[in-house]
Amino acid sequence: MIEDPMNPSEAVIMDYKEGLGVFMEKMPSLAQHYNAFTEACFEEGVLSQKEKQLIALGISMNLQDEYCIVYHVKGCLDHGAAPEEIYDAIGVAAAFGGGPVMSMAVTLVQDAIEDLRQKH
Repeated sequence: MIEDPMNPSEAVIMDYKEGLGVFMEKMPSLAQHYNAFTEACFEEGVLSQKEKQLIALGISMNLQDEYCIVYHVKGCLDHGAAPEEIYDAIGVAAAFGGGPVMSMAVTLVQDAIEDLRQKH
């Protein structure tokens, strides 16, 4: 967990994780089952964890879910994706999501890559 956020993207991730912790206290069974399910979905398999993170980022972009976008940019970077791979995945997402995806790409994603690459 990011102890002391140094930039806006880290603050978004910290905010999400804190909210998840509170939710886990209120709905422990549901949260545990959901976390187990999502962890299983992102395990290495036929697709690599990097590929799964790139897919998740594309879906997040189309849903315009800012928390998930930043979270999955970090996941992409953590699993070795180069910024060019992230932008390529966003191009595919934009083919389906058009302008809203591009607006997130040229703002939120670029900022998150810059913020979070400093840690790699």
